[in-house]
Amino acid sequence: MGDDSDWMKLPVDQKCEHKVWKARLNGYEEALKLFQRIDDASPEWAKYQGIIKKFVTDSNSVAQLKGLEAVLAYVENAHMASRTVGEVLSGVVCKVFNQPKARAKELASDICLMYIEIEKADIVQEELIKGLENKNPKVVVACVETIRRALCEFGSKTVTLKPIIKVLPKLFESREKAVRHEAKLLAVEVYRWIRDSLRPPLQNINSVQLKELEEEWVKVPSSAPRQSRFLRSQQDLRTKFEEQQAVAGSDGDCEDVADSAPQVDPYELQDPVEILSKLPKDFYVKIEAKKWQERKEALEALATLAKHPKLDNGDYGDVVRALKRVIGKDTNVILVSLAAKCLAGLAFGLRKNFGTYAGNVVPTILDKFKEKKPAVVQSLQEAIDAVFLTTTLQNLSEDMLAVMDNKNPSIKQQASLFLTRSICLSTPSTLPKSLLKPLCAALLKQVNDPAPEVRDAAIMALGTAMKVAGEKAVNPFLADLDKLKVDKVRCVCVCVCVCVYMRTDVGVAKKGKPGAEGGAKSKKPAETKEIVETELSVEVCDELAAAVLPASCVKMLDSSNWKERLASMEEFYQLAEQMDIGAMPCQALVRMLTKKPGWKETNFQVLQLKLQVVAVVAQRGRFSKTSASVVLDALVEKVGDVKCGGKAKDALTAIGEACSLSWIAEQVVSLAFAQKNPKNQAETLNWLANAMKEFGFTGINVKAFINHVKTALGASNPAIRAAAISLLGVMYLYMGASLRMFFEDEKAALLAQIDAEFEKMQGQTPPAPTRGAIKRTGGQEEGEECKEEGVAGDIMDLLPRTDISDKITEDMVSKVGDKNWTIRKEGLNEVAAVLSEAKFIKPSLGDLPITLKGRLSDSNKILVQQTLSIMQQIATAMGPALKQHVKTLGIPVITVLGDIKNTVRAAAMATLNSWVEQTGMKEWLEGEELSEELKRENPFLRQEVLGWLAVHLPTMRSVPSDLMLCVPPLFGCLEDRNVDVRKRAQDVLPVFMMHLGFDKMNKATGKLKPASKDQVVAMLDKARDVMPAKSAGPAKAAPTKPVSSVHPAKALAAAGKKPLSKGKEEEDKSGPIFTMVPNGKDLRVKDEKSLKTLKWNFGSPRDEYVEQLKVQMAPCVAKWLQEELFHHDFQHHIKAINSMIECLEEEHEAMVACLDLVLKWYTLRFFDTNTSVLMKALEYLKLLFLSLSKHNYHLSEQEANSFIPYLVLKVGESKDVVRKDVRAIMGMLCKVYPASRMFPFLMEGTKSKNSKQRAECLEELGCLIGFYGMSVCQPTAAKSLKEIAIHIGDRDTSVRNTALNTVVTVYNVCGEQVYKLIGHVGFTPFFCLRLCSPPPSSQIRLNALVQSQQAEPSHVCPVGEFHLDLDLLEQLESDQTSVVLPDLVKHKLGDLLDPVIIPEPKLRPVPTHFDELHAGPSSTINLVISQVASGDINTSMKALAQLFGVARLAREASMGVLKDLVQGLVTVLLDPRIEESQEGQQLIRSVNMLLRRLFEASDQTNILSALLVLLQDSLLSSAGSPKFSELIMKCLWRMIKFLPDTISSLTLDKILLDVHNFMKLFPKDRLRKLKTDMPHRTLQTLLHTLCRLAGPTILDHLSLIEDKSESELEAHLKRVVKSAKTDTETAHMVHSYTSSLFTGSLSLMTDGFTFPSRIL
Repeated sequence: MGDDSDWMKLPVDQKCEHKVWKARLNGYEEALKLFQRIDDASPEWAKYQGIIKKFVTDSNSVAQLKGLEAVLAYVENAHMASRTVGEVLSGVVCKVFNQPKARAKELASDICLMYIEIEKADIVQEELIKGLENKNPKVVVACVETIRRALCEFGSKTVTLKPIIKVLPKLFESREKAVRHEAKLLAVEVYRWIRDSLRPPLQNINSVQLKELEEEWVKVPSSAPRQSRFLRSQQDLRTKFEEQQAVAGSDGDCEDVADSAPQVDPYELQDPVEILSKLPKDFYVKIEAKKWQERKEALEALATLAKHPKLDNGDYGDVVRALKRVIGKDTNVILVSLAAKCLAGLAFGLRKNFGTYAGNVVPTILDKFKEKKPAVVQSLQEAIDAVFLTTTLQNLSEDMLAVMDNKNPSIKQQASLFLTRSICLSTPSTLPKSLLKPLCAALLKQVNDPAPEVRDAAIMALGTAMKVAGEKAVNPFLADLDKLKVDKVRCVCVCVCVCVYMRTDVGVAKKGKPGAEGGAKSKKPAETKEIVETELSVEVCDELAAAVLPASCVKMLDSSNWKERLASMEEFYQLAEQMDIGAMPCQALVRMLTKKPGWKETNFQVLQLKLQVVAVVAQRGRFSKTSASVVLDALVEKVGDVKCGGKAKDALTAIGEACSLSWIAEQVVSLAFAQKNPKNQAETLNWLANAMKEFGFTGINVKAFINHVKTALGASNPAIRAAAISLLGVMYLYMGASLRMFFEDEKAALLAQIDAEFEKMQGQTPPAPTRGAIKRTGGQEEGEECKEEGVAGDIMDLLPRTDISDKITEDMVSKVGDKNWTIRKEGLNEVAAVLSEAKFIKPSLGDLPITLKGRLSDSNKILVQQTLSIMQQIATAMGPALKQHVKTLGIPVITVLGDIKNTVRAAAMATLNSWVEQTGMKEWLEGEELSEELKRENPFLRQEVLGWLAVHLPTMRSVPSDLMLCVPPLFGCLEDRNVDVRKRAQDVLPVFMMHLGFDKMNKATGKLKPASKDQVVAMLDKARDVMPAKSAGPAKAAPTKPVSSVHPAKALAAAGKKPLSKGKEEEDKSGPIFTMVPNGKDLRVKDEKSLKTLKWNFGSPRDEYVEQLKVQMAPCVAKWLQEELFHHDFQHHIKAINSMIECLEEEHEAMVACLDLVLKWYTLRFFDTNTSVLMKALEYLKLLFLSLSKHNYHLSEQEANSFIPYLVLKVGESKDVVRKDVRAIMGMLCKVYPASRMFPFLMEGTKSKNSKQRAECLEELGCLIGFYGMSVCQPTAAKSLKEIAIHIGDRDTSVRNTALNTVVTVYNVCGEQVYKLIGHVGFTPFFCLRLCSPPPSSQIRLNALVQSQQAEPSHVCPVGEFHLDLDLLEQLESDQTSVVLPDLVKHKLGDLLDPVIIPEPKLRPVPTHFDELHAGPSSTINLVISQVASGDINTSMKALAQLFGVARLAREASMGVLKDLVQGLVTVLLDPRIEESQEGQQLIRSVNMLLRRLFEASDQTNILSALLVLLQDSLLSSAGSPKFSELIMKCLWRMIKFLPDTISSLTLDKILLDVHNFMKLFPKDRLRKLKTDMPHRTLQTLLHTLCRLAGPTILDHLSLIEDKSESELEAHLKRVVKSAKTDTETAHMVHSYTSSLFTGSLSLMTDGFTFPSRIL
């Protein structure tokens, strides 16, 4: 009892921590009562915050149960309960969920839900999911059950589903039945909230479990679930929900209160998978392999990876380009289909991240729809649909419109179908009129297409557009469509179901409620309510007119008495003026005016009244374009009338107000030029010029008008030309100088008149529009186009622009960058031609900006001026969009202003002004580029730039803050040695002050030297007195007077402060710059290893790295140095480096203590673009490592890892001086850091995309191996050398040569072992390697050849760095000293004197409809080749030269054409008249050269087949000459010689078919009966050579032979393969013999013709 009395007296909180369980039980009971009665803000709660966890972890089960009740009350009532959630729940999961008592688990679950109610759902869910990893299945079951309860009560918005779905499959794999059961219940609950979105993540669970789940899911009610418990922040919703439940008694009225199931995208539930690193290493090699099986392997590997539903973002550019190449160019439809599936997988997996590649692949897919195979078309449809989900229809509209005009009906059909599916996924807001208009125009063309499938697809697309955008939006575009087709469109609109055509698992990527209702919800101010009216019949018009006009009036309209007609028209006019707008039948009234005599009225008074009636009806009635079409023709016809022309113009103006000027102007001009009346044409143009001033320029179809104006300018009538020039003058007011580009091709005299008109308009501003309202239904008026298009927009945006990026080809770019200046000039001419043709261009220029930038620094000044001229063209053609090219292409023009030649500087300044005219000055002043240019100590550049700024800065209302960066160089210009520079600087000083203010500029003088500062301050004082006022606010200039009045006092105050501030500054910088922090470096290393700080590893430095370094350096460096080191101005960095250089030796120990931080700061400088800072940093680093080596310091791993990788990056710098310093630093590094550890960093550098970096790293590796030996190679010599040897096959010459040099160095170190270390690295690297280090047995011979080459003055052997000597290789190959020639059979040559019987060439006639057939290059080539058979030798030779000058074209020649060609050329050689001719020998040489080029350039399969067929024909022909056959065989032997090089490009199936046909006509017995056995030997040699090169696989190439069993060829090949012996002697004889046949040119006529005695 005594013990009880002890704890009974204790406070409640102490009882709860007592050792005795009864005391704790009593404490929990009292705490429960306390928690239920105390106020929420009571301080009592704080006492239990630290001990509340012990309530749930009590070791006594009875006390624990009561403690759980107390905790539940605490969480429910305490205001600080949210602070305890983590520790309490960890105890609940570990100590309560494993209890056998159900009451304890129930209370624990209630505690979890209560924590969710007080807004801690994320922590609760995290702890419960952690509990799923517990080994005790009871804990897992309780955690799953609690999660299910939380989801059921609070809903999926409160409980995050993604982590739950992620662990569900693992729960289904549990061994415990209870766990699997609870997992099933949880899966059913999740299914209630997200429905089918749960299916994809659970597809891989056990099939039995999945079947059970499917059965349970079917039982789930279809009604949307709603949360039944609310968070504290949702209590108002709870109250409303309960009230509505009580009143309505159903869930249907609670949509706005209770939380319904949100739309869940299965994609968001997936974890992204990174697949780029999982691609096969040879993926890009195989995807371009010649064998389709290898390409298929690569695509299948990618397809497997692309099946992942969600892919990690990365650089997929190379992969997409490879797939695009396969889809666009591969002829194997299986691979095309597979590539399309891969593309679809990537698009589905990347979603929006794929949008950047969409524009590149869509045109290729659309073009590939020409393929007719259904499987391919389906794959392409799936791919393009998937791509569309990643972008918008607006982005793809240009590509869509481009293929709409394609001649292929399949492409047009599929494009329309794709457009239909795309529109289905659009909404009225994503389908604006600006997009709908061009799409409908293109579809209307296809509606009238001859192909029915194209028409149907177009109608489907139009109907779908009408369904989505609404009939009001689409109907105006259908005005010119016949009624039958309009009905079809409307039928589609009614029947079509706007649904998702794409994959169902895409989710809510594209949302929207399509339909006509959606169209009505769009913004009303943006609508144009155009009056649409159907055309009425004459009878209907008469009835409507009779209803509003008196019968007498109607009757007298066609009276023969002009006075009656006049009286009738006067009455008509009065009635029209007084008629009610709603009751006015406009179309009927204007049709009444056409009654006889109609518009051929002879009385001008009556005619004037008719024109006035038209104007009144158009002004007052609901006048439609249909009504306007009734009278437009007549109005245009009367425009040129002397008496009625003015009234006709008024009527046209009224119709323009009713139907928009943009429409009527185009109609009127077209009608005027169709009538061919010069007076009407001239007056129409005059009316249009005046109308533009009244209506404004908005909505005008500029391109159409320019075409009409060009027609007018070419008219013979001077009045028409004058009117056209006047119209151009008005257009010039709106369009500016860009208008002139359209007329540069006109004659000089006409262009002078146009320029004179433009000069008159210069300085004038276009008048404000006074007309242009369109009549509305209720009489309201609103501008038609101004609110849709945007009146404030730049008028230049109305011009149609051309995308020239496709025309800027790689060939053109390479020409512009060629080493030969003539080729560079040719490339620039091509660029200028492209720009001239395009007139107005889009901002996409491809690689042209970078290329042109290089030409601005060309050594040839003529090319520099030509480049500047092209840039002026670009400025005029591109317009305001030029802004994006200012930094890349505009700033380099400023550099040209420093050229020594006046003409170049003048051209640069003209270019600069033309760019500024389009872009404005803001982009030029932003950033550091302009200040960097001013820092160049070039007097010409400074003069021009300062003068340019003095002109343009005063016109600016505001300037970027970066203009302050130009102030220091401006001060430098004030003290420049050049007097002109100083004068220009003084002139621009007031302008700078106008924008920046005197105080800022005066403060900037603090950085100057004392002597300079006094002079500059004096100049600033003078400039302040003449400072101009800003154009935006002249009142701001007023304060200048009082400032100047107090200036002397301020000057005295400033003078008194100067010594103090200067002394203070010197005092601040007098101490040490480095501070030694004990164990600071070790602590930083420890923090980095424990991940407390970021590891110094990045591609480019982010802000968090800079901030971390700044914090770490703060205790290690002086405060002023810290500010200099992290200042935004690079000049402060230079000052900091200078200070560090000065203190390098004095503060060595302190510097070493923070060396890791110093090196990290210098790595940041490697990413700076300022060369001055970089050079200064490298200077310090050289001194630093020299000092470290003197003190025998060795870098730590952390210091090396944070510095050396970034130093290796700079080794590939484009500037030689930088690379030189970096290489020097690397040499010093080896003295303070082991070379073997340097080696891996350099090896990593060889993997860079920068070829200079690869070459420099390889060279440095060679130096390390040469100096330190093979032990430096890490991890092993063999692995390192294999990676180095791979670079021998690099595309870049310098990399190849450097890799060879490195291997040579290894060879010098370890000798022949290098081949064993390298192993197999491919044929090309190994071949080059053998050439660069020949074995000792051939060294003497190689040296002799080198000496012989050195003796020739025309050849100089390379010295130093190794280079492949092609001439030496050729001499080695042709050297015959060690070759033993076989005995050759000598034939009688007397037959050459016999008369030659020339076989008649087989000419093929040119097709009669060739113009319709020459769609591709093949037919054009065949026509050119067929001209070789012309009777005129010159024509033949000219055609050949034209054809075979381009190798790509030569490969297009077919076998038949090549056969005719070779036959013709050989026939020419055999003609005896050639030897008699004076030019005979020259002709023979020309034919021989052409034959040689023919054999090299044409398709090897076709030419070999042609020779076989020729040999066959010549042997069959009894009238043929034996010399002809001999020459053909000679050609075949030459082809056999080069088979080892060309075997990969041969189609063996075709060759073997031709051999089969030959052997079929000439069996072995028949061949032996010929006069000579050489055809037999030639054929045998060809077959044996093919067998030797192809091996046993040659038997797989007999697929084209129908009956293989009866073929002699198959039996012969089997015998050769079975023997499986390589007759090297025979091969050597063939090579030697064929080499002797063709040395130099192909001398078929002059060489002796002998064969070996035995070939096989």
